Amino acid sequence: MAKQWRVAVAFDTTQIFLKGHGTHLAFVGLPGVEHVALADPNHEGLEKRMCELGAKRHYDDYLEMLDREQPQIVVLGSRLPEDHDVQIRAAVERGIHVFCEKPMTSDLRVADELIALAKKHNVKIAVAHLARHALVFQTMKRMIEEGAIGTPLTFYGRGKEDERGGGEDMVVLGTHILDLGCYLFGAPASVSAEITVEGRPLRREDRSVTKEPLGPVAGDNVFALYRFPNSVRGIFESRKGLFRKQVRMGVSVVGTEGILSVRYDNDRKLRLSRTPYPPEDEAAYEEVPLVETRQIPGAEELRDFGYFWYFRENNRFAAWDLIRAIEEERQPLASAYDARKVLEMINGAYASQLTGRVVPLPLAEREHPLEKQENVAK
Repeated sequence: MAKQWRVAVAFDTTQIFLKGHGTHLAFVGLPGVEHVALADPNHEGLEKRMCELGAKRHYDDYLEMLDREQPQIVVLGSRLPEDHDVQIRAAVERGIHVFCEKPMTSDLRVADELIALAKKHNVKIAVAHLARHALVFQTMKRMIEEGAIGTPLTFYGRGKEDERGGGEDMVVLGTHILDLGCYLFGAPASVSAEITVEGRPLRREDRSVTKEPLGPVAGDNVFALYRFPNSVRGIFESRKGLFRKQVRMGVSVVGTEGILSVRYDNDRKLRLSRTPYPPEDEAAYEEVPLVETRQIPGAEELRDFGYFWYFRENNRFAAWDLIRAIEEERQPLASAYDARKVLEMINGAYASQLTGRVVPLPLAEREHPLEKQENVAK
């Protein structure tokens, strides 16, 4: 058991358009953690960022930092999957454990390679799918398992459905929703999807112009149906341009005796409807009290740093879980294996639309369906 954890952080703050979820600060204040260095090519405001982390040294180059500092854990703050592909590989080959932003990668073949590499070097990769660590969703899972809504029937999730609605929403925010479905019910066995562009079926050559590089993305209207274990049906839906003042992103789990719902707004309350009837029968919701019993012995008081409380709290729990996973020789609660399942669910939706068939999961075909069609066209 390590008494002191040498943690390094890579976070390119020149990517200001991506904002950030505070992932780079996840290990701040945890017991036994020493932030040895920060790799960030942006020198503007650097002193403040170094101070927030308590980092001892600064590097412009990520690889130089890994080689010189030899940390036990590295944190990857970039939201861009193309950054992760190179950075995770470099860390894992050096025997360094990884905590990275989502999505882990946009290429299923790369996910396979990274997981195989991590297994070879006995390295853990944790991904910031924070719903698994959030008290509200852990409470939802416990209540479902205790029978609070009877037998679960349908899991329904929506993305933000803003200007990114459709395929981009499915990759950026749908990854949280889809991973939550797996956390609650296990990996799905198949997917059937309908994806459209301006009202017509998605075509092989379609591509969306995205706000950030995400790999192949297409469609402004996504409806995907997943078959989870125990006959639970899961729905993910995202339509472009529906967002107004009220946040639409959220999840509901419908059972034979009630409904549990969470909206991804500032409050993120867990709501319970005790009616066994469909929602159109004027279902009344009550707020479920959330009781936090988890403790991190020796942790400092959680600091603000200006990030949304949900990110602050759950990044810390994710970081602590990674440390414990390394010590206990188990996979993190939100692991690379879980991130790969989500990528298969997304790729499977495209495959279903393009073939007009129900697609079994896990996928036999590892190439992205949109890329595969591109190669065929050539």
